[in-house]
Amino acid sequence: MQNKNGNYKGLLGVEEISDVSAYIRKNNLKGIAWLKFRTKIYLYFLLTYLKLLFTIIIRKCYYGPFKGEFGHMLAHTAPFLMYLHKKGVKIVYCGMELHAPILVDNTGTSIIYDYRPLRDFFHEVQPKGNEVQPPDDVQKEIMRFEKEGRSSFYPFWNIGNAYYYFFIHRNFLNKSNCHVYNLKSVYQSDRNIKAVSVFPRSKGAKVTPNNGGPWDYQKVIDLVKPYVDMVYVIGHPAQSVAIAPQDKVEVCITADNRIVLEKCANSQLIITQHSGVVYLGDYFDIDVLVIYNGEQPIKGIGDTIRFKQNLHRNRELNFAFSYGEIENYLKNKFA
Repeated sequence: MQNKNGNYKGLLGVEEISDVSAYIRKNNLKGIAWLKFRTKIYLYFLLTYLKLLFTIIIRKCYYGPFKGEFGHMLAHTAPFLMYLHKKGVKIVYCGMELHAPILVDNTGTSIIYDYRPLRDFFHEVQPKGNEVQPPDDVQKEIMRFEKEGRSSFYPFWNIGNAYYYFFIHRNFLNKSNCHVYNLKSVYQSDRNIKAVSVFPRSKGAKVTPNNGGPWDYQKVIDLVKPYVDMVYVIGHPAQSVAIAPQDKVEVCITADNRIVLEKCANSQLIITQHSGVVYLGDYFDIDVLVIYNGEQPIKGIGDTIRFKQNLHRNRELNFAFSYGEIENYLKNKFA
């Protein structure tokens, strides 16, 4: 529903159902097939809760490998690892080295006890969930970690298992077993500047039901500039549109996520297409404007809102479906 400010809130007509229910519906599971699938899910959940109990008691675990999208890190990995860290668990973690800056507590100290880093390979292979097949050298590191995790006495949270990750792990975190440290205190350096962070997304097809169609990001930036002191243009080089340096615009297209986080922490608003970047608003307690160029409903927005609830920040998303709605939102926010 649209309010007088041009913002959209809620599910936008999308029926919110669980991954399990969606799978059953898609594959028309009935009778014995339905019972077998449901029983397998139930047993997995039971074993996962027992593993969590053992992890907290023994205070050490293996977790990984994470080789996927930044949004999956923000929604399904970092909140769980922060929860374990808060419980005093030592975490042996295998994942992308570029995500290390997000895996800190509110003092900036790493929450990882033993970090097994994977190099940035996104110029070679685009991430997809956590199911991407990385280059051979990275895969060797993953296999070494998985072998160690399986042979260890300590619990092994193997999110490389696609079935477990998709059906169990993401939903196991539903409104529980998550914690998000407020990272604004770590990365904010200027409390007086009025700034907006824009993610000029280029990843994927030109038009998708999740992300919508392309935007003229220079036009978006031009709409923002009159209302702020600075526009930060940020994102990973393999997933971002090139933007030329200009007055009141700082271009930080970089694989250094520390810079990305610093710019977000010093902003009052993030503008992005529907993507995992929307979760950054919860880590820095700032507003997010999702811009969507396409027909509604937005595919996957129900899941995004559902997973945002796990972060316990209650930061609602705002939506704009045209350049005019972007400008109306900016007027109401910064006027």
